[in-house]
Amino acid sequence: MSIGLALDTASAKPAGKRPWFHDREVERAMAIAMAAVQELAVARQRLDTLERLLESKGLLAREEIESFRPDADQAAERGLWMQEYLVRVLRIVQQEGEAVTADARGDIRSEDVAAELVEGAE
Repeated sequence: MSIGLALDTASAKPAGKRPWFHDREVERAMAIAMAAVQELAVARQRLDTLERLLESKGLLAREEIESFRPDADQAAERGLWMQEYLVRVLRIVQQEGEAVTADARGDIRSEDVAAELVEGAE
């Protein structure tokens, strides 16, 4: 997978309008924090599973994991993953930028089209 494709895929925009529960700055910070929390929780569960399985089968001690140092290729792969991760975590900032650009071009928002369709159907 190319870096460009990976970054585009990681930041795919979901359909529909997001609800806002606080002011926009608080909501932005909360969305970023929750994206990071979700990613970390999944990673931690998977890591715990792998460590326990490896240790229970006598294949690897946890001390070996702690002392591991990646080679250049492994470090590059980790770097790509980190870029993809940051794009996912900061997706809300990117979406806000896209919305500003769309407004400046005069694009019609899908939420506005939906509202017009609902009003027209009534």
